Amino acid sequence: MRAGVVLPFFDAPDVAETAVLAEAHGWDGVFLAEAVWGVDAWVSLTAAAMCTQRIRLGTMLTPLARFKPWDVASKVGTLDRLSGGRVQLSVGLGALHPGWTAFEPDTGRAERALLLDEGLAVYDGLMRGRPFSFDGRRHTVRETDFFPPPPTVQRPRVPVWVVGAHPSRKSLGRAVRWDGLVPNVFGPEGARGPESPAELAEVVGAARELRSDLGLPWEGYDVVAEGVTSPGDSVREWEDAGATWWVESNWDTTPEAVRRRVTAGPPS
Repeated sequence: MRAGVVLPFFDAPDVAETAVLAEAHGWDGVFLAEAVWGVDAWVSLTAAAMCTQRIRLGTMLTPLARFKPWDVASKVGTLDRLSGGRVQLSVGLGALHPGWTAFEPDTGRAERALLLDEGLAVYDGLMRGRPFSFDGRRHTVRETDFFPPPPTVQRPRVPVWVVGAHPSRKSLGRAVRWDGLVPNVFGPEGARGPESPAELAEVVGAARELRSDLGLPWEGYDVVAEGVTSPGDSVREWEDAGATWWVESNWDTTPEAVRRRVTAGPPS
């Protein structure tokens, strides 16, 4: 199992500096939130790419329903080539919060789900190269040879992890069609991350079944577990439950505390 760390609310110079620390201390990835308005995640990850050699660089996560998929594909592809193939995209409907609704109203979960599905289809098509066209309910793409970018390093696309909420077959069914699962569980207060390895194992079991039904292999498919650990803690039970990535996700902390945690190294 690989280990990454979320860098919450850092400016670009801090992201670059902390990514260097993370690479030096054995972490496998650094991840940023992608805000509607604020510090640009992709510019910050680009700064980190210029200072590192090995560590993966990604979002946790991109609310794809909020953005034009061709804009996302352009940024992700450019950074993938620059970094030598070290980019990871994570997408979901996006949690509604004042930083989003200050700029646009909530169009409803069904509309955001439609935009997410079409956004993923366009992202994938553009990543695979010309010719590509798409005729959806919200997005339309016509074939074009106007300044096409070079292929990405990672093929057939920069891999994308998708939020999938158990027991919704529609939500989980969307996620299993792509490259990895950011698991959620529907509870009385809405969707949340699994609170225990046993709960994660239940989601993984449902996801495995859905991928099998689609004729898709389980090998090579990522499952992301998130949480907060202290130095020296073990996450073996999460790995045994099916996680391939542990992402240290402490959003209620300070830059100094994040640097201390990064310097202490990933959980065992």
